[in-house]
Amino acid sequence: MSQLQPTIELAPATTPAARTRLRIPGWPALLLRNPKSRAGIVLVGFMVIVALIAPLISVSNPTDFNLLAARQAPSWHHLFGTTDQGSDIFSQVVLGARRSLVLGALAGLLATVLATTLGVLAAYSGGVVDEAVNFLTNVFLVIPTIPLLVVISAYLKSRSMGTMIVVLALTLWAFEARILRGQALSLKNRDFVLAAKVAGESTWRIVFGEIMPNMISRIAAAFVLVFYVSLLVDAGLEFLGLGDTTHVSWGMTLYWAQTNSAVLQGEWWPFLFPGLALVITVLGLTLILAGIDEVSNPRLRDEVRRRGFLRSLVLPVRRAA
Repeated sequence: MSQLQPTIELAPATTPAARTRLRIPGWPALLLRNPKSRAGIVLVGFMVIVALIAPLISVSNPTDFNLLAARQAPSWHHLFGTTDQGSDIFSQVVLGARRSLVLGALAGLLATVLATTLGVLAAYSGGVVDEAVNFLTNVFLVIPTIPLLVVISAYLKSRSMGTMIVVLALTLWAFEARILRGQALSLKNRDFVLAAKVAGESTWRIVFGEIMPNMISRIAAAFVLVFYVSLLVDAGLEFLGLGDTTHVSWGMTLYWAQTNSAVLQGEWWPFLFPGLALVITVLGLTLILAGIDEVSNPRLRDEVRRRGFLRSLVLPVRRAA
């Protein structure tokens, strides 16, 4: 009589490559697969790399004067040309990228933190807290941002980067706070939030463990939006002469170009290259924002698949018209 031999199931062998393979989380993976956001990440990443290696590729001090090399058009010796005082514009653009990008990113981060905190607090607390936050938000929404920034910048004794970051963040948070409050209100009464309340979870656990993770795409979109708006507003204020003239940035390069009447003298390069750097960065951030909208909105994602990438770029313009 034969005995039954027990069968042993062996686990499938895993190769070292499979064990060490890194997996990208779902939402960033969708963002990288989206053609718009991928193009935007490439553009913004290029400008960030330029800002990081700026001291290595800068050919001279951007504030040095050299009247012998003044008003030179772009050449191999001066890739972006020189100013009326002989300063190298290429050095001004690459080194100015540091201040412009850091200012925009920090202003966007501070405004996003403020908008998220107040928006979620108002939606979850309700009652008097919600009314107070709504009143404060309405006040900042009614006040015209650009004239307010011009007045504040004109009366500030210090126009350092830290001061400009705080001023920009305090004037740009209200719109995103209204949007985030509305999204938090829609999540507040969802089944998973009500189940967490019935289970006795703490308020902090519900807010940071249940509500906030479902708002991450909108929070990321808020940061990107305030980022590029801060870049444009700061460059505009500096162009009007309301910035810190002791530091180099894209806006200050444009300011000195218009102060020295570069266009009237036939010098186009002091305007072209810092303006082009600003356009590339804002275009990249706009594409990232469009990609975030498509990733977080399945209807937009399906529409892009039907229409194609190039036709989807002009879709918002048609809707606006």
